[in-house]
Amino acid sequence: MTLVLADKDYLGAYVHHRGGEAHQGEHWLLAAELGPITASLSERLIEGRQQGARYVLLGIPEDIGPRANLGRGGAEQGWGAFLAQFANLQANELLGGEQLLLLGHIDTTELLEQSQFLDPADPEQLQALREHTADLDQRVMPVIETIVDAGLEPIVIGGGHNNAFPILMGCSQALDSPMAAVNLDPHSDFRAPEGRHSGNGFAYAHEQGALGYYHVLGLHEQKNNQASLIALRQSGKHWTSLQQLWVRRERPLHQVLEQIDNDVSASTLPLGIEVDLDAIAALASSAETVAGIPLMDALHIVYALARHPACRYLHLAEGAPECHPAGLVAGRRQIGQALSELVLSYLNGRQRTPQ
Repeated sequence: MTLVLADKDYLGAYVHHRGGEAHQGEHWLLAAELGPITASLSERLIEGRQQGARYVLLGIPEDIGPRANLGRGGAEQGWGAFLAQFANLQANELLGGEQLLLLGHIDTTELLEQSQFLDPADPEQLQALREHTADLDQRVMPVIETIVDAGLEPIVIGGGHNNAFPILMGCSQALDSPMAAVNLDPHSDFRAPEGRHSGNGFAYAHEQGALGYYHVLGLHEQKNNQASLIALRQSGKHWTSLQQLWVRRERPLHQVLEQIDNDVSASTLPLGIEVDLDAIAALASSAETVAGIPLMDALHIVYALARHPACRYLHLAEGAPECHPAGLVAGRRQIGQALSELVLSYLNGRQRTPQ
């Protein structure tokens, strides 16, 4: 497995200590310190679970998938931006941090170096980007499978939305079941399986039998080609559009969330929560939009979905700090805060899951 395990030095690059306060990161378990140096990933995760861990933080710092989809780069910086904010939030009686295990990140260094100067406008170089995306799939998939097989829930910070495919595959293999997925996203990511990229992860997961129930929440009616809409319909997948919910107000959000909850229950499938930061208004992301949903609505959606007993993971994709109009520093702060609030909403929901 190509994985960089988190140790004290890894976390120390992000945590800032302050007298009289305890921060989230100071309470986390660190993967590199679980078990002997020769311990396997599975052994480390099982040890973490025995010590009280329930959730595993994993980063996938890459922008290969978005670029392979003819999109913008920058998503490789989401993981670091997240840790710089989330690790320094207060640990208190409301959330102590002891149930979190910081695993580390998928080592993408080699793939990023090979992809750095590839031009998506050139057909041969575009094909190379898509091959590198497929290589990344093979790095992510076994890590996710091992996490879930150990009885833990992955919280995955991307990276592009291409990683939905290996996450769904890894979960499906560990649980020996297709997955249900609810995707807060203006794009269905159900484009043709034409080579791997950030726009067809769910299509590939469906093709491989890893995706059963699928609902795209907040789909933009004019940002999805006709072929994708037909493919969704023919595959028995579902969507509720941005325009239906936030523009025309044809249905209240709580009603749609209740229907999705009932549908997931009826499917009897384990649930994955997918959020593309492109869905949220004015965030620095690979496909930033001004016509997105409010962050507070996104937080509520994640919270509501996380309360489902069958929930198994959270995946946050496409945060791209360098795309912020005020520059990288502002982008890191904005995206780090947004990702942190989404993760907090997930943890709040899991704490309040009906028994």
